[in-house]
Amino acid sequence: MNVENAYKKQLKAVGHKLKPVIMIAGNGVTENIDAEIERALEDHELIKIRLSIADRAIRKGVAEEICDTHKAELVQRIGNVVLIYRAAQKPNPKLSNLIRL
Repeated sequence: MNVENAYKKQLKAVGHKLKPVIMIAGNGVTENIDAEIERALEDHELIKIRLSIADRAIRKGVAEEICDTHKAELVQRIGNVVLIYRAAQKPNPKLSNLIRL
């Protein structure tokens, strides 16, 4: 999945107002976190994830792993927060962060 730069800019603007819906700490990405990320992407399409991991290289690796596993696009990574996007099969207008704004 490759998102155009102009669309990525729009996603960043929408994502600026969002709060992290998932927080990942020292245990890393577990099965439960994977399931929650999958549900959040299907419901909201654009989500923020907080990575409470001290090492910058490990944070980057975890963000890339999440995107690869869930076939999502990394929109933005600032400090401990990553913004990822994946278009839903059937977006729910009540839940989608892109439709309801």
